[in-house]
This record gives sequence, C-alpha cells and structure tokens, in this order.
Amino acid sequence: MEEMEEELKCPVCGSFYREPIILPCSHNLCQACARNILVQTPESESPQSRRASGSGVSDYDYLDLDKMSLYSEADSGYGSYGGFASAPTTPCQRSPNGVRVFPPAMPPPATHLSPALAPVPRNSCITCPQCHRSLILDDRGLRGFPKNRVLEGVIDRYQQSKAAALKCQLCEKAPKEATVMCEQCDVFYCDPCRLRCHPPRGPLAKHRLVPPAQGRVSRRLSPRKVSTCTDHELENHSMYCVQCKMPVCYQCLEEGKHSSHEVKALGAMWKLHKSQLSQALNGLSDRAKEAKEFLVQLRNMVQQIQENSVEFEACLVAQCDALIDALNRRKAQLLARVNKEHEHKLKVVRDQISHCTVKLRQTTGLMEYCLEVIKENDPSGFLQISDALIRRVHLTEDQWGKGTLTPRMTTDFDLSLDNSPLLQSIHQLDFVQMKASSPVPATPILQLEECCTHNNSATLSWKQPPLSTVPAEGYILELDDGSGGQFREVYVGKETMCTVDGLHFNSTYNARVKAFNKTGVSPYSKTLVLQTSEVAWFAFDPGSAHSDIIFSNDNLTVTCSSYDDRVVLGKTGFSKGVHYWELTVDRYDNHPDPAFGVARIDVMKDVMLGKDDKAWAMYVDNNRSWFMHNNSHTNRTEGGIAKGATIGVLLDLNRKTLTFFINDEQQGPIAFENVEGLLFPAVSLNRNVQVTLHTGLPVPDFYSSRASIA
Repeated sequence: MEEMEEELKCPVCGSFYREPIILPCSHNLCQACARNILVQTPESESPQSRRASGSGVSDYDYLDLDKMSLYSEADSGYGSYGGFASAPTTPCQRSPNGVRVFPPAMPPPATHLSPALAPVPRNSCITCPQCHRSLILDDRGLRGFPKNRVLEGVIDRYQQSKAAALKCQLCEKAPKEATVMCEQCDVFYCDPCRLRCHPPRGPLAKHRLVPPAQGRVSRRLSPRKVSTCTDHELENHSMYCVQCKMPVCYQCLEEGKHSSHEVKALGAMWKLHKSQLSQALNGLSDRAKEAKEFLVQLRNMVQQIQENSVEFEACLVAQCDALIDALNRRKAQLLARVNKEHEHKLKVVRDQISHCTVKLRQTTGLMEYCLEVIKENDPSGFLQISDALIRRVHLTEDQWGKGTLTPRMTTDFDLSLDNSPLLQSIHQLDFVQMKASSPVPATPILQLEECCTHNNSATLSWKQPPLSTVPAEGYILELDDGSGGQFREVYVGKETMCTVDGLHFNSTYNARVKAFNKTGVSPYSKTLVLQTSEVAWFAFDPGSAHSDIIFSNDNLTVTCSSYDDRVVLGKTGFSKGVHYWELTVDRYDNHPDPAFGVARIDVMKDVMLGKDDKAWAMYVDNNRSWFMHNNSHTNRTEGGIAKGATIGVLLDLNRKTLTFFINDEQQGPIAFENVEGLLFPAVSLNRNVQVTLHTGLPVPDFYSSRASIA
C-alpha cells in the first residue's frame, strides 16, 4: 500500500489531505490549501458581470472553462491565468510533490472562522495545481465544492495500517500487546486482562472474541457519516443525476434543478459505478503484471549485456595480442569503441528500467487507491469520484500502449574483427558486422479453394511458397471494416487458417496476410475480396436460452415447460443492414400473449420480452397487440393471433427501425426507431405456445419499394 501514498497527499502542502474537497476537474485539495491559493480576479471577470453581459455561461461548465485553462508551454516556472486579460503574470512555485502551485496575489485576511465558513473575497478564482484549469467561484465560495469523504476514509485506513501493534486497553502500567478484541465491548485485551476483566461465563459468554487485526478491520467498516447535499446541508443524498454526474437530494429535485435530467436511485448507480471501476481495474491489472514481467526481462538483459561485454572484450584482446606491436595502438581504439557501445546499451536499458519503474509505481499506486475506494461503504462519496477514477484508470491503461513494453536495445554486440588482411592493412582495421542479418520470410499465399464465407463469418487459409527457405515464426491476418475503410489486425499467431465471426451481413471485406520472424515482416499477400451473405440463416440458440425452453426440429421450433414467460434468442446477431424473418404459431392454447422482437445478448431471460431496456418487442394475444420496451406499453392495435398465424419481424438497421407483421399485414405503425447496436432475434413464450422459426427470407417487396421511394 506504500505505493498508494502519492494518491493520498495534497499537491499544495505535500501532506495527507485534511478535509479534502473535489474540484470540477476531479482533482482534490485540502480545504485550507484551496483557500491559500485563491486569487482575486478583475470585476469584469466575475460570474455576475458575465451574466449581466448576456454570456449565460455556467461557472462550472468545463466546456467553456477550457478556454480559461492554464497550460505552461515551457518549463520556465512562469505562467498566467488564461481568460483574464488584466491578470498579471504570476511566478510559479513548486509544492513538495513537485506540482506547480500558483500563490495568491495577496495573503488572505486573518479570520477566526474555519476555512469552510470564512468569507471568500469577491470575484475569487482558484486554479488547480495539477491540471492548471481555472475556475471563478460563485457566492458559495469553497462551500460549493463537495467534500471527498471517501478519500478521508482511505487515508484513515492507510494511516491505521502503518500504526504499531495494537495494545491492551486495560493494562494499568505499560500496555501489553493485545491478543483478542471483544466485538460487543469494543475493547482490546491482553491475555491476563481478558481472564481478569472478561471471563468466559455468565452474560459475557455470548460475546464474540476475535483477533486484533480482525477487530481493527471491523472498526474500519463501521458505518461512516452519510454525506449531505452541498446546496442543502441538512439533507442527505438520495438520488443520482446522470447528466450532472453528481448525487442530489430530494429538495434539489423539488426545486426543479434537475427536472429535465435522468435521475436514478443512488444505490443502483453506486453498484454500477463500482462494477465499472472494477472492470477497468482488470485491464490495468493485466498491464501492471506485464510491466513487472518486463522489468524482470530488462534486469536480465543488464546481466546478459555484462556477460556478453566481458566475453567480447576477451576475444578482442586475444586477436589484438596476436598482431603484437602493430595492433597495440589500434587495439586501444577498438576497446574504447566496445566500451562506448557497452555503456550506451546499459544506459538505454537502465533508462528504460527507470522510466518503466516510475510508471509501474504510479500504476500500482492508482490500483491500490482504487481498490481501497471500492471498499468504501459511502455510495454518495464514491459516486463523487468514481467517474474521474474510471477515466484515470482507462487513461493509465492506454499509457501502457503498444511498444511500451518492448526493449529498446538488444543484448548482443554485433561486432567482430577481421584479422585476415595482411599486416600492411592493419591501420585500416575496423569493426565489421559479426552476424549477417537473416532475411525476412517470403510472402504468404492465400489458398483460394479453402477460403469461404458463411452467413456473417469468413474462413481464410494461407501457406508459405513451396520453394521458401526462410521459416516464418507467425502470421498477421488483416481485414478492413467492410466499407472500404482501414485494415485492422484480426489474428496474430502460428496457425495458417482462421475463422472470423461477427462480420456485417451483405458486406464486402478485403483480407490480406503477412508473415514475420525475428528479422522483420514479409510483404502482404494479394488482397482477397470476401462477400458475406445477403440474408441470414440461423436457428434458436440453446446456449443462451432459459433452461425452461424446449427445442426441437434442429432448434427451429421452441416451446416452454413453464407457465411463466421465458426468453430464447437466435444464434446470429445483427448490427448492420436490413433483415426479415418469420415465426409460425404451431400451438396456441388458453389465450397466452407471446412476444416477438429483438434483444441484446444480456437481456433478462425469465420475464416477458420487453420488460427491461435490453429488448424491443411486440406482445400479442388473440385480439390485439402492444409494443413494449423497458416495461413501457405503447400503440395498442386491434388484430391478434391464433394457431397457424405468421408473425414477421423486419429489422432495418440502416434506418434504425423495427416493424412487425401479422399474416403479411403490417401490425400498427413502425414499432421502434433509433434501434442500434448488436441485436439478436428473440421470442418469449410459455407452455401454451409453440412457434417455428423461418429464416433466409428476402425483405418483403412492398417494403423494398417503399424504401427506394423514401
């Protein structure tokens, strides 16, 4: 956890945060430090004057605040507050953490109030010492910034973890080391005090004694004070505004501040953001693991360079001594070159070790900090910083990009002496390449007879030319995006055959392959043009269906063993093009209401299709139908189904619409618009219904003609 310490220290004072507040740029400051770096701005830059001039810009709108951001273009130690034409240039200082700090124009007036309650000078401005973004404070001053209670809790736990061993709380003189803690009494005991003050009999027999470390953890996990609303200090946060990305109280909602915004339950968003941060940490954890392995590789390279250097020097000295006096002067020059190459290689590798170590330490510190934040039980405090942490985790992961974990230097000394020339040529003696570069592999050949497409999948096969003598260590297969865009890698490995799934239907792809070895990569093969199927042939998918679904007829016919609605998806997903399929009703008893439509792969499988926001469906009985998405019912339409009826589903991803048909007649208006993403055909039914799927159907003629007119 020591690597996390940088995350817990204020960039201004260099100490652990005390009463930290969160700036709109997601960085933190001690409340006292924030007050110390306030700067009073000209009257013309105040929020009131800007509103009076009709600008209407919010003080917290960072799209516009970017125009006032402060960036140091050179390491001169000087900067100016962007957006303030009359602000003088202010010299920068550096905090104990090495971050630029912009001091106030004048010392703040003495006050007996706390930093949070003391009045803030009119038209005050604060500049973040980490990202140098400037912000003019409103009438609330520093009280307008939320307090970071999660960070306070993490600091408390960190400091407790570094404290000395826990002592008995009942020893009269020198306290002994505690051996147990009573959870009910909340007291740490050594063995003599436990026997004397807490005997295991009577009412105390039911008390639970735990090891001291476990007791300290249980203390940490005790409920923390619930954070209150910034605008209404007597109200607790109860909801979360998705647009503003901040917790709000019920009084904020009553005042209409978020009337047009999407507001969700605080607990649900807390769990969602914890899940997102955990998922982001998984990727960063992989990068950290690779970095640790890379550091081991670099340290081994140092040893190898040292050993190779010694071996090479011995060989060089032996050759030079054989030429006696004629080679002595030249020998010194050549040794100097070898040592220079030796030092150069070591410097490059050591610089890379230092750079990678710093990045790894920062990455590990951020990971440990995030893990401690995830343990926090304060939903409101967590949500105040979760978005920023998720962005930081993704940004840190991106910094471990391609090439970062690749050595910049080889361990070999590719030098040798050619001592075959005559003695008269000794003064022209020089280093030559010791190892001839091996050639790159030959260009692979695509085997057209084995390349094919099926539905939205493509299988490609290739081989090395028959007369090729240079072995290939692997191959790189590339495809474009199906619309003539840039190529992207879809396979890297030793195999000579690859199947690519999830392509777009009715699309043309270009494919090419190249070989590689230690020397380099071969030229690309000839480009192969692949055409995916115009229409889709698919069946229902037993792997993703609810366990109550019963399959028959090669998975084209389904029913259910339960009276409750259960969902089954098709095996093929669509993300582009126009697709049409039909379902015939083989059995229809007791007037059930099956649902037909499309859904995402993670749709709920134990409720009617359309009950959640992952599905778009039409459910229908023997008299009428409704469209449903996210449990919202719309467009009741007369006309139902019976045994033998045919339901058609037309998904137009070019127009992002979904339309339904019953017995070749359109049922109601266009059911849904703005439908996009990877969508799978879907049905929900119970034991009173059996349907059969019909695929590979062309789009109805009347729809094609209507689309061409439109």
